[in-house]
Formats: sequence, C-alpha cells, structure tokens
Amino acid sequence: MRAAVALGLLALAGSAVAAPAPIPGAAQPKGHYGALDKLPDWGGVWVLAPAPGPPPAAKGEYAKKLAERKAFADANNGEFPRDFSYCASPGVPYQMGLGQYPIEFLFTPGRVTILLEAWMQTRRVFTDGRGHPEDLELSLNGHSVGRWEGETLVVDTVGLKPQARIVVGLDHSDKERITERIHLDPKDPDTLIDELTVSDPDALEKPWLNVLRYKRHREWDLIEFVCAENDLNPVGADGKGVFGPTAAGTSK
Repeated sequence: MRAAVALGLLALAGSAVAAPAPIPGAAQPKGHYGALDKLPDWGGVWVLAPAPGPPPAAKGEYAKKLAERKAFADANNGEFPRDFSYCASPGVPYQMGLGQYPIEFLFTPGRVTILLEAWMQTRRVFTDGRGHPEDLELSLNGHSVGRWEGETLVVDTVGLKPQARIVVGLDHSDKERITERIHLDPKDPDTLIDELTVSDPDALEKPWLNVLRYKRHREWDLIEFVCAENDLNPVGADGKGVFGPTAAGTSK
C-alpha cells in the first residue's frame, strides 16, 4: 500500500515540475555546409576600384533637395549637410560605393553575409527561399533576400530607412527597391562586379544602374571602425549632424 502511495506521489510530483514544451525559435537559414563548396570563391577582402559612372537622375522634390544640398556643399568645402549623426551609416546602396573601406563576404547555409568595414555594418542576404516579411522593420541596410543563378548572386533589397542614401545628398521614397547581380569578372577572378540597380518611381526619372568593381586582397583583413572614438561631428540640439567650427563647441 505504502509503495503504491509513494509511486502515486512521485508521479504527481513529476507532472508538477515537468518542463513546458519548448517554444519554437526564430526562423533560421536552412541548408547544408557541403553545398557551399559548389559556390564561387569570393574569399579575401574586396576594395572598390573607383570608376565613376552616370549619376542617378533625380526628379521632383528629391531633385530640388539634392540641388540645395549640393549648393550647401559648394559653399562649405564640399561638406554635405547631414540630417542625422555623422557616426550613423549612410546605408545602402550608398555605402556599397565607398572606395576607402573594404568589404568581405561570408557563405553559410541559407545566407550570404556581407561585412562592411565602414561603420562596422552587416548585410544579411537570405538565400533559403524566404521572402520579405509582411511586418518589415525599416533599417539602414534594408531586408535582403537572394538566390544563386549559376555563379551570380541576385539580391533583392527593400525596407530602407529614410536616412539611407542612394548617393550622397539624395533621398529615396518608400517605393525604393535595390537589385544586385554580384559575380566574379569572367576575365579576372580577382575582380568582383556588383551590378546594382536602384528603382524608385517617386525619386528617380528611371532606374539607375551603378556597376561597382572590387579588387581582391586575400592578405587583408577588416579592421575595427569605431566612430565614437573620434566623433568631432556630434548631433546638435535640432537632431542634425554638426560639423565645422560649431562642432568643437555648441551647435547653432
């Protein structure tokens, strides 16, 4: 009898402390590491080889604001005004075209990660078949999904914050979409090409194609970029970036 009671009590105690069913985690890229061996060799660090192309054709209020900012820059030693901190990334696509700061690509199952030395930014390109989320949260780098077409990575990016620039001084609307076709130069395996197209029917007269070419440096590594260590351009009381003589003291 006592044994039966003891067993019953143990059963009750076990049920009382049983752990709840695990809650499914957030969606993660799916795939197998073996499949990565079939992808092209993008190892090393890549540095932009400047090759100026035609600028985007802005229109309407976006063209007007760009002209005002250019006039300001002409009167201030080429310094464009900033509506946010100088320690904040200018976002995509502008940051992809910064010549002095290298980038690096990491391949993992279901994802390509792009590390950008400037502002220590990270772009995540999901290649596991997912689409863009319905409740998209805006960011400076946007939300990117991609697919491999042979040895070309095709990337679709949406959901960019208003502060993200197309080029220096040029804003975008909420209709902006960025498509990239990234691949090695068939004539030079140490050159990576990013055929970057920006579509924005509100801000641009027509889609803008910007072909970026990067040179490989296998012996290099990205270095730490901490803007706050030398932040001579703080944010003023109006929330805008301060530069020039006012940066050393209080903003106007």
